[in-house]
Amino acid sequence: MDRYYKERFEVQQSLIKIIAPLLEVNEIIEKVREELRVLIPNAMEVCILLLDLDAPKYTSPLQCALYEKPVSCQVCKRDRPAVKKAIENKKAVVVARSQPVKRLDDTLVAVGPEYALPVFVEGRVLAVVSVVIKPLTRYTRRDFFLIRDFADILGTIILNAKRQWEMTQEKIRISRMLTNLSPFVPESVRQMVKKNPDLLTREKEQKDISVLFLDLEGYTRLSISRPEVEVNRIIEKIFSNFVDPIHRSHGDINETAGDGLMIIFKNHDGKTNAINSVKAALEIAQRNRAMNLSLPGDMEPIDVNIGINSGFALVGMTRFTGSLDTRMTYTASGSVTNIASRLSDYARGGDILIGENTQKMIRGLWPVYDLGPVILKGLKEPLQIFSLLKARNLI
Repeated sequence: MDRYYKERFEVQQSLIKIIAPLLEVNEIIEKVREELRVLIPNAMEVCILLLDLDAPKYTSPLQCALYEKPVSCQVCKRDRPAVKKAIENKKAVVVARSQPVKRLDDTLVAVGPEYALPVFVEGRVLAVVSVVIKPLTRYTRRDFFLIRDFADILGTIILNAKRQWEMTQEKIRISRMLTNLSPFVPESVRQMVKKNPDLLTREKEQKDISVLFLDLEGYTRLSISRPEVEVNRIIEKIFSNFVDPIHRSHGDINETAGDGLMIIFKNHDGKTNAINSVKAALEIAQRNRAMNLSLPGDMEPIDVNIGINSGFALVGMTRFTGSLDTRMTYTASGSVTNIASRLSDYARGGDILIGENTQKMIRGLWPVYDLGPVILKGLKEPLQIFSLLKARNLI
């Protein structure tokens, strides 16, 4: 008995590893079925019938292997006695002498016993697992336990797929609310509002944030030396490569302009925001170095210069009202943003420059090089600045 429980545990762990990398719910359900076919030695077919009325909106039916041509399991198994009884009684049903499966050409496929097990999701039967085995064979106690284990896993899969679909419907609803504003609202702002519709009416608030600016060194040279279509493709590829590290570090892409991005880190306390901004910057720099290695041999490297500054700023929606329309953006106002922008302008050769507030909040976590006081463009007083990558004599 101990060995049997160990086998069940190992089978479940193996299944989880197989389905974990998959994204499409149909792929996942198909993999579950394939594994169950292998584990039940006498299985002729395993069908998973989705009974949820919304199921066609987030998945599609599997195809029954008992036919020469693809036939939906919904058509093949839905009306079979074992499945009907399982749905009606809301419990597992075994039919010892199951009816043959009738193909489209009226030929019959003899089958053995049939087992149907409801899949419960939040107290409702949203699917049925149907297993047909070979004639003159029997189910074992092991078969029943494995089918039940897989049904439990299927319930979680279906629930997650349904919730994901419902979340998508909510996003569509919010998107429709923004239709009238869409021509005047940046895409990044629309995405924020989809996540949090309250932003449309909320007043600006004072927050301890970090702001990261990045721009591409050599963009002008690149745009002169290469066709516009090629330049746009390269820039899009570079920026797309930065999206994951930004999101992983809880940053919001606020503004884009030709060769630059503005990212706000605002979702946590001041120190965490500073740490997240530095994490994003270091990964962006690493990805950029890797990207440069993949550029055509006749193209010079494209460096990404980054500036980060931390402190309190007014954060929220900003409306610019003109005679013809109103434009909305989500931004952080004040000197914190301005200094971050100036730091990215001052950086050279793919450096990451940070202000004094950021340096204090990440002290001891990463090596930091003191570059001393510097007068940045547009500012009258010198500011103490620091580099995360280079000592002063390398700037």
